[in-house]
Amino acid sequence: MDLSIELISILMLASMAGLMIIGMPLAFVTGFVAVVFCLVFRDANSLVIAASRTYGFVNTYVLVAVPMFILMASILERSGVARDLYDALKVWAGPLPGGVGVMTLLAAVLMAAMTGIIGGEIILLGLVALPQMLRLGYDRRLAMGIVCGGGSLGTMIPPSIVLIFYGLTANVSIGDLFIATLIPGLMLAGIYTVYVITRCAIDPAMGPPAPIEERAIPVTEKLRMLKGVLLPILVGAMVLGSIYTGAASVSEAAGVGVAGVVLSAWLRGELSWRMLREASYQTMSTCGLLLWLTFGANTLIGVYNLLGGIAFLKSAFTGLPFDPIFVVLIMMAVLLIMGFFMDWIGIMLLTMPVFVPTITALGYDPVWFGILFCMNMQISYLTPPFGPACFYLKGVAPPEISLDDIFRAVTPFIALQIIGLLLVLFFPEIALWLPSVFYAL
Repeated sequence: MDLSIELISILMLASMAGLMIIGMPLAFVTGFVAVVFCLVFRDANSLVIAASRTYGFVNTYVLVAVPMFILMASILERSGVARDLYDALKVWAGPLPGGVGVMTLLAAVLMAAMTGIIGGEIILLGLVALPQMLRLGYDRRLAMGIVCGGGSLGTMIPPSIVLIFYGLTANVSIGDLFIATLIPGLMLAGIYTVYVITRCAIDPAMGPPAPIEERAIPVTEKLRMLKGVLLPILVGAMVLGSIYTGAASVSEAAGVGVAGVVLSAWLRGELSWRMLREASYQTMSTCGLLLWLTFGANTLIGVYNLLGGIAFLKSAFTGLPFDPIFVVLIMMAVLLIMGFFMDWIGIMLLTMPVFVPTITALGYDPVWFGILFCMNMQISYLTPPFGPACFYLKGVAPPEISLDDIFRAVTPFIALQIIGLLLVLFFPEIALWLPSVFYAL
């Protein structure tokens, strides 16, 4: 059959939309559409592209880091580190209005640096931090926004799984991405912190300090409370430090990280066969989901490229009669809209094979674009109707809190995320300065 690539592109999008509407999982949608279009517009022999692209992806050495980091997060999730970390930090909040909320954000940053995924982090913060803030009289919406906004920092703070998959898809150094995302990730955490402090300074009733008897603890006792979480934090710092200094590859550092958290759990007296079995099951389940999505999307992109689609879209974007920055803005809008309905892995695998070559042709740095992509995906974690962070929190929140309450609570944090995204978009040095310093050393 001989159709123009424009019409083929429209038919592909319509087919995918129709299959997703009737409830077919995305991984099977992309694979099914790829096979059908390959048979219709090429021939059965061309289906070898599915096997070659899948083998090429799973044969990537750095992919080993993904199950290692997920296993690391799963063990930490079950070892009580999050609870102890939050308990240790909240006593340092002092009389500052919103202080417990600020310490919740700090705990979220540290947990993100130890795990790299957001689902477990939001669940843990929802179980540990949310009840404490509600008990202290925090405004419900502010407390829920802190948990969802802080928990979603896992997309930005290394070792982010999103960054690892972006690096694999865009053929960009994952180490460079980890270095580049540090300042934007901490900047976003800082924006959240300023917002919480400002809101609570204007209206102290929104985030009252903890009672004096709960924070009137000797400094020695406060330091002792940090003892139980020192080793896991040290493991996270060593993992990232070994990557930044070049002492270990991402995959090697991930393996060492797993060994470190297992040792940490053992020293804390929390290691058991049941914990390891449950953590391993969660790891395999998550990896299976990610890999099936990857197989389907990779096959679709391969077939679309075979039909000339990638070249068509690249020329369409680069040929737009706008300044290059407006082309990037259009891409950000596309990612934002897709984030309303799809998860990050599907969005990334469907768009990055087109977007990354385009922004490279426009003269932009793919590392910088990767940070923008991660910030955009962080927004997608909070935006309805998909908003997985909101569903994670709903699963552990008190029953009187509705999903609608949570979606309203995260609205200010979505606005803050957009501000952070625009700052990095118009001031690329926020992301690129630190890598340039590392390369100059």
